[in-house]
Order: sequence, then C-alpha cells, then structure tokens
Amino acid sequence: MQATATSQETEQPKAAPVTPVIGKGLKYVVLSAHDYRSPRKANIHFITEQLAQRGEARFFSLRYSFLSRYTNDPRLSLDARANKIETHNGVQCYLWKTAIHPFNTRKPFLRLGEDVLFKLYVASASRVLKDWLASADVVLFESGVAPIFFDLLKKLNPDAKTIYIASDDLETINVAEFVKQTFQRIAPSMTSIRLPSKALANELPSTRNAYFIPHGINHGLAGTGDPSPYGEGVHAVSVGSMLFDADFFIEASRRFPEVHFHIIGCGQPPHPEYGDNVTVYGEMPHDETVRYIKHARFGIAPYRSESVPPYLADTSMKLIQYDFLGLPAVCPAAVTGDYSSRFAYEPGNPESIEAAINKALEAPHESSRRHLNWSEVTDRVLAPSEFDDTRMGI
Repeated sequence: MQATATSQETEQPKAAPVTPVIGKGLKYVVLSAHDYRSPRKANIHFITEQLAQRGEARFFSLRYSFLSRYTNDPRLSLDARANKIETHNGVQCYLWKTAIHPFNTRKPFLRLGEDVLFKLYVASASRVLKDWLASADVVLFESGVAPIFFDLLKKLNPDAKTIYIASDDLETINVAEFVKQTFQRIAPSMTSIRLPSKALANELPSTRNAYFIPHGINHGLAGTGDPSPYGEGVHAVSVGSMLFDADFFIEASRRFPEVHFHIIGCGQPPHPEYGDNVTVYGEMPHDETVRYIKHARFGIAPYRSESVPPYLADTSMKLIQYDFLGLPAVCPAAVTGDYSSRFAYEPGNPESIEAAINKALEAPHESSRRHLNWSEVTDRVLAPSEFDDTRMGI
C-alpha cells in the first residue's frame, strides 16, 4: 500500500508577494527648461531616468532660442542637436529651438507684450510636442514655463494624467506674470502637485492635490568616492554655483589657515582675496565630486543671504548629498531647516562664520535622517496618495 503523504510533506513554500511596479508600461512626457542630455543633473533628470525604466519616456526641452546665447544657457553645448529627436540613455529627447522665446522683461509697462509672446509661443508649439502630448499617458510639468502648455494638452489629450513638479518657487526664479497667473488658474486641475519642500505650498491656490515628496539620492553613493583626493590636513568642500557667495571664503580662509577649502564648479574665477588655502576647480564629473565630499571634514553651502529662499533647506542637492554621506554642513541660517547636521551662520557676519565652522569641525560624521532613493521618490510622484509620508500635514 502506498503511504499517504502528511500535510507537512505536501505543503509547498509560499512565494513572496510580488510588488507591482508603479507606472509600468505607460508613456511619459516631461516638459522642462532643462535638457535630459545636459551634464549637470537636477531632480527632474533622476525622475526621468526612473520613468524610462517603467515605460516610454520623452523629455521635451523648452524656452531655448537664439536669445539663449546671451544668457549663458547651459544647453548651448547641445545647440547643434536642437530640433531633432535623439535617444539618450533610453529617453527620447528634443530641444525645441525657436527664433526667440518669451521671457520676463521685469518691466510692468511691457507686460502686455510679454503676454502676447507667451501666447504666440504656445500657438506655435512644435509638431513634435503636439504629437508627444497627444499620445502620452502621463505628462510632468516642471516649474517654470512648462505649465503654459497645460491647456494645449487638455485639448489634445484630455484623459492624460498631469503632474506638476515644483522644483522651484516661481517668484524665486523670476517667471513672468503670465506664467504665474496661468499656474494659479490651472493648479487645481492638475492630477497632483509634487512639493519637495512644504515651504513651497505658499504659492499654491490650494493644497488639496498637493503632496510632500522630498528629493531622493542614489544610495549607491555610499559605496563610491574612494580613494580620498586629499593629502594630509583638514579639508572642507563646496560644490555648485547657485547663489555662490565668494565673501564667505575670503573670511573663512583668513580665520582658518589650517583648513584647506576646495571650491568645485562655482562658475567664478579665484577671488584675489582668497588665501593660499583655497583651491578653485571647474566643473567636475559627479563621481569625482563625490570623492571630495566623502573625505572632507565638513561641507559648505555658501548661499548669498539676500537671495536664499527657505525651501532650499529641503531642496539643495548639495546639502542632501552632504547629509547622506554623513558630512557636517556649514550654511546660512535660512537653510539649516531641522537638520541636526547643519551649522548656521549669518552671511556677512565673520564671527558667526567662525562659530559655525568650529561647530562643524567638532561634529560627528552621521546622517540626520533616512533619505529616499529615486525609485521611491518616483513611486510617490506617480501615486502619491498610496503613501502616508506624502501627506502635507499643514
């Protein structure tokens, strides 16, 4: 007689549940004044990279024209590739170059003319843009000029999901009044609005469809950045050019001759009043920059005080990288936020600069919080209501 198998013998191990990929198989269009092919990356680049892993991603670059050569536009290196569809790292890219593009004249008496330019810009929308919008499942509008194409999308493709990516406050980046008024009108009709800082909620007509989703970071950075680029001694690093304040280093280099200050990609030549303990570098590949951050004693975010928007406390990519890599940071009081790893100074106040650097020199090297990776950020951008941590709570 054949033995009867026991329940223990026949029971099969249960397979682990498969978590569905959010947004898989969809067609995405990103509208931005950045270009996905640019070497300098912003949050919209990392989100787009994630979109390309989930579906078909297209990146349409706006507000570029013959006028851009007079504004040191970072996309000038791509000029020969304008008005052509090109696939870059799995993303279809298009830099739309026009004869002129609309801009903020900052002259109230010219506002009527500004409005006409913006309306003509939309009316003359590229055929590529129209085709991409018409076939999209999801369209992401980055803060800036992109929202003026919301009505065109709704005309071509009323069922598309719309997401506003608030990379910056519109007042801070000096957009024209036409753009501000357009955003105020269409914001309630957006499917969702992603805020990387709750401080950005002030510009919204309503927070009903707004969600707090901080910037992410590549967690693989923790395992890179070796060996140290430094020699012996104490080293501090500053990365980036946004609102760069050279006066900080004039004062800091005098008061701390034993510290070697490394300034990377500030967009300015060395100041004649810098001490011999200051080294200025040009633009540097990101992987190389990580080496300078990881092995420094402390990092610096030398923002000019008169221009620092409070939301930078949450959106500054350099401050996020400093904290993730456990680097104490010296920065203006306006952007310390609630990060225990940051030490505040008042720009233009030498004593406060000295006090902040002394505290940073004594601080432990540890992160002040858990940081999302870009996949987790993109999950929340595409389906914010599915995550408890996106609630505004304000």
